[in-house]
Amino acid sequence: MKKIKVSPLIPSSIEVESKDKNSAKISIFPFETGYAITIAHPLKRLLLSSSVGCAPTAVKIEGVTHEFDYVRGMLEDVTEFILNLKNIRFKIKTDAKRVVVNYSFSGHREIKGVDLDNDEVEVVSGDLHLATINDDAVLNFSIVIEKGMGYVPSEEIRDLTEANYIPLDAYFMPVTKAVYDIENMLVEDNPNYEKLIFTIATDGQTEAEAVFREAVKTLYEQLSIFNKELAISTGIPMSATVAKNENDGELKKLLISVDDLNLSARSHNCLTRASVKYLGDLVLMNEKELAEVRNLGKKSLDEIKEKMEEMGYPVGTELPEELLGALKAKLAQLKDR
Repeated sequence: MKKIKVSPLIPSSIEVESKDKNSAKISIFPFETGYAITIAHPLKRLLLSSSVGCAPTAVKIEGVTHEFDYVRGMLEDVTEFILNLKNIRFKIKTDAKRVVVNYSFSGHREIKGVDLDNDEVEVVSGDLHLATINDDAVLNFSIVIEKGMGYVPSEEIRDLTEANYIPLDAYFMPVTKAVYDIENMLVEDNPNYEKLIFTIATDGQTEAEAVFREAVKTLYEQLSIFNKELAISTGIPMSATVAKNENDGELKKLLISVDDLNLSARSHNCLTRASVKYLGDLVLMNEKELAEVRNLGKKSLDEIKEKMEEMGYPVGTELPEELLGALKAKLAQLKDR
């Protein structure tokens, strides 16, 4: 028997199948008819255009004044060297948004991407060829590597480049594949519900699951303006118009698993052994209780505090009474299972 609905069904399940860190198949379901593609298209666009990656943006080669020059003893001319360099994928090892790395090579050898690994950057396409030099060659060069989104042509980078550096077209996109399929599925004898399946691959700079989470976060942030505009246009405080929905959303956020917080293995294991399974468990702890978690050193404590602040719940956050009660009840229910 069909029912008359007053609101669409909200998807309740998500499954992640990862072959490795660089690829994942993510399924979200069930959606009402037509809702899956409504969500899928903007997410795909964000995955391909807004995922943050690293790329070389400028290069300085000793003895070279322009990109049509050559280096004595190097098989490739500078133009070919630059083309090879732009294909190499870097990953900055620190939180820095920009680093300058210096290299020096001499003697007969083939230089590959893996030879550019150092303490500041990791090369995730180590097999790619960069240059070949002969016995009496000396090749000294510096590369500017930056974090960014999308594609930025060298013309836009030129004004930001220091003297003697050659600006490069920057391909920041870490996502190499983002496709989705929509399948029908059965829910309570109704075969017209939908399952959204994303297949994502990256070049190795970032894990596939991580770029998907970032795309979802960006979509939320872009849509948040409508809540603000609704409050302004109606003259009714947003807290009055969406209080219940906010509490529901906040509760859902507080029930994010510790597994999904991208903590280091040491921090994660310490919390797991202390039966801290959800973000809400952390929010309910004060700084003293958190510091007393067994084997949790200062570095791990700082990492957890930073992550909580990033999630919007710095240590010591006081939740509204209604939300606090709902969180405690839900955590108790989950731990009784």
